[in-house]
Parts: sequence; structure tokens; C-alpha cells
Amino acid sequence: MRYFTNQAGLKRVTVIPGDGVGPEVIAAARRIIEAAGVSLAWEERQAGASVFLRGLPSGVPPETISSIHETRVVFKGPLATPVGFGEKSANVTLRKLFETYGNIRPVREMPGVITPFSGRGIDLVIVRENVEDLYAGIEHMQTPGVAQCLKLISRKGCEKIVRLAFEVAVAEGRRKVACATKANIMKLTEGLLKRTFEEIAPEYPGLETSHIIVDNCAHQLVREPEQFEVIVTTNMNGDILSDLTSGLIGGLGFAPSANLGSEVAIFEAVHGTAPGYAGRDLINPTAVILSGVMLLRHLDEHVAASRIENAVFAALEQGAYTRDVRASGSISMTAFTDAVIARLGQKPERCVVREHRPIRLPEVDAAADFVRARSRRTVGFDVFIESAVTPDELGRSLDRLAVETPLRLKMISNRGTKVYPDSIALTDCVDHWRCRFVLRDPAVDLADPVLFSLLQRVAAEHRWMHLEKLAEIDGAPAYTRAQGED
Repeated sequence: MRYFTNQAGLKRVTVIPGDGVGPEVIAAARRIIEAAGVSLAWEERQAGASVFLRGLPSGVPPETISSIHETRVVFKGPLATPVGFGEKSANVTLRKLFETYGNIRPVREMPGVITPFSGRGIDLVIVRENVEDLYAGIEHMQTPGVAQCLKLISRKGCEKIVRLAFEVAVAEGRRKVACATKANIMKLTEGLLKRTFEEIAPEYPGLETSHIIVDNCAHQLVREPEQFEVIVTTNMNGDILSDLTSGLIGGLGFAPSANLGSEVAIFEAVHGTAPGYAGRDLINPTAVILSGVMLLRHLDEHVAASRIENAVFAALEQGAYTRDVRASGSISMTAFTDAVIARLGQKPERCVVREHRPIRLPEVDAAADFVRARSRRTVGFDVFIESAVTPDELGRSLDRLAVETPLRLKMISNRGTKVYPDSIALTDCVDHWRCRFVLRDPAVDLADPVLFSLLQRVAAEHRWMHLEKLAEIDGAPAYTRAQGED
């Protein structure tokens, strides 16, 4: 774990109060941490809506970035991304700037919080990859009516998140780790996480491991959530599943999280800014308080962390709750904070705080070429063309353009379905065509001048916007076929 102290020996933490209800819940959590006897060197900095209004499109000013570089630890409230100005989410910017690749979202049944799942013993952790996948945010309008988002999954990213998930299980004394993917459909991207998980699993023989298709995982989480202990998954899947699991135990008001990287750790609640409740002393601070508990464990303040977690559970068990649990009998955020402070040193009667050991962060080769091929050759290319003609018209045109070249048109697909030649699909086509050219002689390697020569011919008659080489890596195709392609 990386953290630093100031000259007085206090551990330094960059605190970002955030937007909406953020400053209130962060202040509540800080009160509790201080009441538990932990003195930290808080360095307050800004990010989010107020920064967007200053004209900074990232939402994160240089002084905040500088502070995080120095402290390596962040405690933050929710940040807003205003509609109509600003650019990327400030939350995502922080995660990506500091490569906090692992999002840890624990979910457990809360005493005194009645849900349809009460008494089932829900106690699990979602370990979500946090910086790549569709959240890389690489998007293009390829035609006026067709948008593209690149889903980038790296072996290095999979290695780090899988190893982190196993280490979380070890640190918390858990027995089972499941990997949830959509590898049945996205065999190269989601499949890469599945294959990485299965290759690393034998290094942890004390853990029971399994793979589950992510939609079945969502189904099983509603039917039998108690079967899961740790679930590791890709970025978007993790975002969705973790919100689902928080709903099982009472909502986002009980959903803490940690964003962990090799250099920086960011602790925050999963919930948003709730601007309609700002300043009304009504919001549930539990998610931020428990995020503070995760912060303290990161700072090796394990005794204080357990004292606070026990006090939260004791307060809930003894009937202290905010209006998101139920309106009748609810108390204010300030009163709930006071109730937790009053119970420091107490333990709940009907639930047990899990013992935690420090999480051993994985050490992974930092080389950019994390995976090195033994052999590689180019066997063709896909060119994406914008056109309003029929598949047959486009196919005949491209067949003609490829005559007397080393390449032939193998097929054309529309939104992933083969539509030329000899298609039986009833495809409602749009003006976005993937046109696949392959070498007539499969034993040779496609040279760039040959590719460019055919591309020039195509460009003379058709508008194209995207090109992908088709590679064989270590003797296996490094691309997928269209639906209906042989």
C-alpha cells in the first residue's frame, strides 16, 4: 500500500468534497474517523461541477492532480458532469489519470435494513476492471447514422484485475471467486478475461473458481445471491452488476467502493450527487462512511476501521436509519452520524465484521508489449465503407476493383451479419458496410503496398472511414467471422 506522511507524521490524504450532497457526507465520515481516534493530514482540493464552470473540460484542476501525486490517497465525494458543458466525467478522469485499474465494491446485508433478501446472508465483493473496455470512451460517428465505440480489452489489464480479485479473496478469507463475462458472444475481448482467469486460477489452489456468463450472473444474483463471494468482471459489466447488488441490500446509500492502482488509491461511495437533497441533512452517509473504512484499512488503521464498521452496524441494528430505508422513524444525516459516533466501541449482536488482511497488490510486467507473439502475418483487411447501395451492388463493384490484384473480396457484412455473397439473412441494412478482403494465396504475408494499392482503387469509387488488418498470431486467426461467414 502506498501512502505518505507529513512532517508531523500524519498520513496525508487528498480529500475532494464533491458536488451535491458530497460535502455533507464527506464531512460526516471525517467526523467519525476523527472520533475513532485517527488523525489524518487532510488536503482539501476541488473537482467536478465547480471546475467545469471555470472552463476546465476535464473537471480536475492542476492543483488537485498535484496533490494526488504527492499523497497517493484520495477520499472523495460524488462528482457531477454537467450536461451541455464540460467533456469527460471527472470521476472517470481521476480513475484513468492515476491508473486505478481495480474497482472494489463490497456488498453485504445490513442489519435493520429490511429488503426482500433479508436473512439470506448476502456478503460478496464485485471486483471490476476500471480503466479500459468501452469506458476507454473511444467513439466515432462512422456515418451520419452509425456510431462506433471501441471495446478495448488488454491481456495486461485482465492479468491485473484477475490477480487483484484473487488477492481480495485471500485478504478477506473468502473461498470462492467467479469470473463473469460475455465470452460466448465477444470471444476475443470478453474471452480474453475468461482465458486469463482460467490460466491464473491454478496459482490459487485454495480457492474455488468458476466462470459464468454475465447475464446468467445477473439472473443468479437475484435468485440466489448468497452463492457468490467474489465476482471479477470487465468494466461495464462490473458497473451494472455492482448497482444490481447494491439494490439487493437496500440501495446505493449502502454501497462503498475503492479504486485501487499500483500507485494511487481513491475511495468513494458508488452513489451520485443527489442535488435535490443537497443541504437538507437527509442523505444516507453510510456508503461514504464505509468507503472511509476501506480508506483506513488501506492506511493500515485496521483497529479504527473495524471499530467504525462495528459502530455502523450497531447503529443500524439498534434502529438508527435515514429516510432512504423508510420514512417512518427515520433520522437526519447528522443524527445518524452522531449515532455511529456514540456506538464506537460497541459491536452488533446479529452480524460480524469480517477480518481483513492487507491486500497484496499484484506485480505485473510494466512493458507495453506485455504479450509477445512468436509469429504473425497479415492475411487480409477489413475496410468499412459508407454507401446507400444494395449489398449486391456494392459487392459487384468491389469484386471488379479487386480483379487482377493479390486480394479477393471474401464477404460483406452489415452490423455483423454477412449480406454478400449468397446471403439468406433478412438484414435491415444501414449505410455502414464491413468489406473483407483476403489474399488469394493464403501462404503469403500481405504487404502494405499491396493493401494500399487496392484501398486506393476502392477510395476512388466509395467513401471509406475505417481499416482493420486481419492478422494470424501464432498460427491462429486474430479476428472474428461475421454471422453467416464460413
